Amino acid sequence: MAGVVKGMEAAMKSMNLEQISQLMDRFEREFENLDVQSQVMEGTMCNTSTLTAPEGEVNMLMQEAADEAGIEIKMQLPDGGKSTVGTATASGEQDELSQRLAALRQN
Repeated sequence: MAGVVKGMEAAMKSMNLEQISQLMDRFEREFENLDVQSQVMEGTMCNTSTLTAPEGEVNMLMQEAADEAGIEIKMQLPDGGKSTVGTATASGEQDELSQRLAALRQN
């Protein structure tokens, strides 16, 4: 990439349109290669981070956050090996809200 930039400076000084066009094509190819390399590295780093996170610690952290928020977490492990997380409100709270709604409708 650095070589392309230096070549661009020289081509711009000479104002040779053919040379500028060739350098711009080379720059475009180099930029596309850099983009592909960046995407591969990003994907690799993302996968590595996901695989190295201990599942037990993640589950404990999620449970702590749920306890602080006052919600219940139900963990289910499907055959695929990935965990799905569902939240549910306490049934007592739901019943209380239903009773209050019914009382409001009667008034």
